Amino acid sequence: MNAHILVVDDDPRLREVVRYALSRAGFRIDEASDGAEALRRFAADRPDLIVLDVLMPEMDGIEVCRRIRQESDVPIVFLSSRDEEVDRVLGLELGGDDYVTKPFSPRELVSRVKAVLRRTRPAAPRESEDDPVLVTGTIRMDTGEHRIWAGDDEITLTVTEFRILQVLMTRPGRVYTRDELVDRAYPGTHHVSDRTLDSHVRRIRQKFRVHDLDPVETVHGLGYRLRQA
Repeated sequence: MNAHILVVDDDPRLREVVRYALSRAGFRIDEASDGAEALRRFAADRPDLIVLDVLMPEMDGIEVCRRIRQESDVPIVFLSSRDEEVDRVLGLELGGDDYVTKPFSPRELVSRVKAVLRRTRPAAPRESEDDPVLVTGTIRMDTGEHRIWAGDDEITLTVTEFRILQVLMTRPGRVYTRDELVDRAYPGTHHVSDRTLDSHVRRIRQKFRVHDLDPVETVHGLGYRLRQA
């Protein structure tokens, strides 16, 4: 896969390791050494995915992600030397698609990047292959164009958020366990925790509540389902 990846880290030695590993896997690589440069390169080049260090001076990766998420759902894989759950959850709640803790195996990073990119390209699992437009109440999803609306207002979801909601919209009212959602919405990924899934669902809810909607219902002890109109 000849995807274009932006690698952002203030450590040149780590950037070299990441660039070498991803280049060998067939990716095109650009680099940025700080948050400000990352934003400039993102605006100019529009990469397919960003590998983003969390702990950088002046502007950290969390702030970079926050600014990018104001205009784009480009996949973001965080890198961090901190493995505290609060940091991981914060990164995911801001719209990160995965989180890799330093030190890491270059092979693991390549695997994670490939898994996230797979989620961005094929359509999410469908119960049927009929109309690519899914409608529940005032929510309308065009799976072919990767767009979703609440009434007349378009809502921007990250790739992962879109896939989770798409799975739920295939059968409104059906309860999907967390394991089922992970299997369907994170294909090829083997490192997805319940907290990661819950963080993405929470962000979906936040984005719809701006439009006075809450499409996802928690079924305690089981999982999630889409509220029926």
